[in-house]
Amino acid sequence: MTLPKETFALVQKHDGYSGTSEGPHIESLDLYLEPATIALPELADGQVLIRMAMASINPSDLHYIKGEYGHPRVKGAAAGFEGVGEVVAGNGDYATSLVGKRVAFTVDPAGSGTWADYAITSAKVCIPVRDDMRDEDAAGHVVNPLTAMAMFDIVRASQTGSFILTAANSQLCKLLTALGRDHDIAPIAIVRKQEQEEHLRELGAKHVLNSSSDGFAEELKNIIRSEKPRVMLDAVANQTSSDIFTAMPNRARWVVYGKLDPTPPVLNEMGQFIFMEKRVEGFWLTRWFMNTPLDEQIRIIGEVQERFVSGKWQTEVGAKIGLKDAMSDLAGALQNANGKVMLVP
Repeated sequence: MTLPKETFALVQKHDGYSGTSEGPHIESLDLYLEPATIALPELADGQVLIRMAMASINPSDLHYIKGEYGHPRVKGAAAGFEGVGEVVAGNGDYATSLVGKRVAFTVDPAGSGTWADYAITSAKVCIPVRDDMRDEDAAGHVVNPLTAMAMFDIVRASQTGSFILTAANSQLCKLLTALGRDHDIAPIAIVRKQEQEEHLRELGAKHVLNSSSDGFAEELKNIIRSEKPRVMLDAVANQTSSDIFTAMPNRARWVVYGKLDPTPPVLNEMGQFIFMEKRVEGFWLTRWFMNTPLDEQIRIIGEVQERFVSGKWQTEVGAKIGLKDAMSDLAGALQNANGKVMLVP
């Protein structure tokens, strides 16, 4: 095939960091992105060119385009961290060996994002996916599934019989709920809407609590007293999170991996860090990749694909938005979809 010299993409309108901390809510993409046809650079050594099949949208993408993520924005570069597609060109022996293969991948800082018809990234971050794995599962193969596996290792290492999930209706928490079910470690799910409760019970949550209900605080206290969860995996990082942590037992770990609420929490019981050996820590998948041996990463990736293919996991898709319709349709889909939102070329 004739290789493209340019691609349609949704590109960043701003450089660097915004200095704000508003959370991943988006009213309109127009403030942050614009549609454009951009040149595709020559592939550097070790890079591949990928024809996109589907891109998964995560809160980290929204933090990034708003200038609130751990990497600075690059004006004029395509947005989007993660997706699945076919490698159509490569530079270097390993990169060339991937040509013709369907791969799940994330975009490295030197690459070009997934909210485009074509993306460029390092061959080292490409994961060949099984033929029997759906694009819907492969598009979100990296960020949520590997985060779920890595954070569940924290749960198991804590030797706890239960663990708490905030924002539990998210795709990531649904994966974690299934892991808890399969390993007999009881998930305690925190949601804000009553209609989300029953599905999480069906997935394996032992307890589902609605933080908007009048009896939430008392119900939470009783469940913590009986289940004694020592780990909270938290995507919200607000005052409710802090209050839950205060109610947790000795040696409890509050693991923050997201910041859906821009209002910072107040810690009211500082003595618990001294006398109860409690701790607050963060989790960032990028750091996990840096610190985890390659053979362990390969083992976990194989387990992730097996879970999807066997049906133990499934990506619940709330909406698929065409790339050329994203400027008008994506913000509304993100606000209203009950499931993962995907971009398709």
